[in-house]
Amino acid sequence: MSKISTIQKRNNLNEVYRAEGAGVGGASHYYLVKRADSGEIVGEIRFQHGPRSVAESIHGVLDNDLLEIVRDRLIAFNKGEFATRENAIAITHIEEALLWLNKRVEDRAERGVLGTINK
Repeated sequence: MSKISTIQKRNNLNEVYRAEGAGVGGASHYYLVKRADSGEIVGEIRFQHGPRSVAESIHGVLDNDLLEIVRDRLIAFNKGEFATRENAIAITHIEEALLWLNKRVEDRAERGVLGTINK
């Protein structure tokens, strides 16, 4: 297990750990979120491991899923008393990231390689 380097360097409530080594493609598929002060595990994220069309793959969360959750939370905050310009800007960039990730999916579908490890 190794602590990941984060952009936010100070005042972190939590720390994020890569709980396993890299898989196919170089990314880890399992992360833990721990309280910085106590080490208590407060979150566990298991990503999809393997192509979506292969029965032996381990089904899990996708990057898009996490971005959609954060987008939903920030939109909700911005409808209430916690609305900020920073939230609005973050929403815009998260939506841009989701559009690019969707473009990748659509391009792979058009090439007939969606759901495989082929490029």
